[in-house]
Amino acid sequence: MQYLPLAAAVLGTGILVFSPSCANTTTPPSGGPKDTIPPVLVKYSPQPGDTMIPVHKTQVSLTFDEFVVVKDIQSLFLSPPLEKSPKYKMRGKSVIVYFESDLDSNKTYVLDVTNAIADNNEGNMYPGYAMVFSTGTHLDSMMMTGVVQDCNTLMPVKGATVMLYKDHSDSAIFKHRPDAAIKTDDWGFFCLRNIQDTVYRMYAIMDMNNNNIYEADNEQVAFIDTLVRPVQKVNDSIPELVKYLMTDTLACLARKTEYELNLFTEVPSKQMIVNKERLGERTAYITFMAPYAQIDSIWMTGIPSDKLITQFNLERDSLEIWVNDPGTLPDTLFLNVDYLKTDTLGQLVPTVEEVKLAKPRKVAGVAKSSTTDIKKEDTTTVFTINAKPEMVEQYGFEIEFKYPLVVSAFDSLEFRYINPRQQEFTDTYTVVQDSLNLRKYVVRPTSKLLPGYEYFLKVPHRKFKDINGFFNDSSEVKVTLPNDDKLSTMNLVLSNVKNKYIVDLLNEKRDQVIRSFTVDTAQTLLFPYLKAGKYSIRLTEDINRNGLVDTGNLLEHKQPEKVKFYKLEDGNTLIDIPEMTELEQNIDVEELFK
Repeated sequence: MQYLPLAAAVLGTGILVFSPSCANTTTPPSGGPKDTIPPVLVKYSPQPGDTMIPVHKTQVSLTFDEFVVVKDIQSLFLSPPLEKSPKYKMRGKSVIVYFESDLDSNKTYVLDVTNAIADNNEGNMYPGYAMVFSTGTHLDSMMMTGVVQDCNTLMPVKGATVMLYKDHSDSAIFKHRPDAAIKTDDWGFFCLRNIQDTVYRMYAIMDMNNNNIYEADNEQVAFIDTLVRPVQKVNDSIPELVKYLMTDTLACLARKTEYELNLFTEVPSKQMIVNKERLGERTAYITFMAPYAQIDSIWMTGIPSDKLITQFNLERDSLEIWVNDPGTLPDTLFLNVDYLKTDTLGQLVPTVEEVKLAKPRKVAGVAKSSTTDIKKEDTTTVFTINAKPEMVEQYGFEIEFKYPLVVSAFDSLEFRYINPRQQEFTDTYTVVQDSLNLRKYVVRPTSKLLPGYEYFLKVPHRKFKDINGFFNDSSEVKVTLPNDDKLSTMNLVLSNVKNKYIVDLLNEKRDQVIRSFTVDTAQTLLFPYLKAGKYSIRLTEDINRNGLVDTGNLLEHKQPEKVKFYKLEDGNTLIDIPEMTELEQNIDVEELFK
């Protein structure tokens, strides 16, 4: 078997020809050219592919053409990993990597130094190197490649640990270290090289404490549904084995991948009350460790049951509680929750738990000594009206009260508009209470909103009363549809919609949702008032039709709900929208999710 020669490894950095004198090993004179050349590996020990390496007090020496520093010790990664991570010491221009634990006999090891070493002066990163050696008489010669990405954004994840297990039991990832492992690079790419030709289970985790064992409470995980077996042999000519500079976009993206792992955060398996807080005189909340809490009943000591108002969030892991009583309440409320709680054996059992809710402490030394100290919320019903010009057509006028209402008169709202001729009219409207927030109401005018018109929604004085016994002040909001001639519109035509999907328009970085729709039939979605820029379209398959993007479960072999990004004909997921444009995109949803 052949191994990658040193010259080829140097060429793999993307630097084809350079003189050793170009590498700056001392502080340059003031005003001189900046050193941009990465360190060059000029000597190593043991030699690549060496066998019969001693298992006790093993060391690997990497010598460079200039003084270097180790930027990230966790990137000195040994596969298979030992109980303790590799350590290092500096000796001149050499990095000496050593292991505190003995190596196993008759085993192939790979020491990977990607993203670990930089030159001492300018911090130019060394692209990396994989030292392969064996404590036995031969080297394992198979390899597997892939990419790790976030399950929601499909963006590559750097620094994830990809692991292979010959133990196929579900508990292996929780109990012991893997039989082979590697960390992903900046592009989420991994290459598990010089591995044994056998059948594995493949996982990836964000190993927060670097112990190479999955801890479900605070780490993300990904897995391949089936058993995997390598089919490709290590060979000098394979581009996936080359250590490229991470700035070499074309070379990095050209690498072929065999497996795709989607990293997700598991839903906690234990159910219990984990947090509580009394936010005010009449409002509090409790949160649960796991979603979909199963509550039989709740009550407060000394408070009639019909005085309690409660509301779960969509995931049913947070419960808001209000006391519908304007009188003075005790300093401590005792909330009793009868629910299914996880016991010491991991079983859900009926439990009545008492939760103490103490009144928030007032700021020391502050007292309401005069009417000037009284805030508006101390005497009136507090509410907000939200109506964004670019979103009002889709989401309407949103009125949200701070506390639940006990008296409401939505028929008293005043909706009017002024046309471009300055003529004023009134219009009818509908009011719908939000299904997830009982304090939120959506007002929609009956007539279609038109550009150039000014729209006004007014909430009259003393028409609403909350649980504190306070009435509202009047408030009015004005909104006009955007009239910037430079804005663009996109029509998204969806066909072959055979399930329920959440459709999101995201910004270029995929960290902000611009607009969101939920669909279960073929239709055309309108995305108006878009500024010039790049956008992504994400579709999430809502298998259980609950309106949520559900995560996965490792022990149940359940992957997170499938996410796809619409791709243009050239394979790009970014749609470049220029100014003053109306464009149309067609998506065959069934084909996209094949």
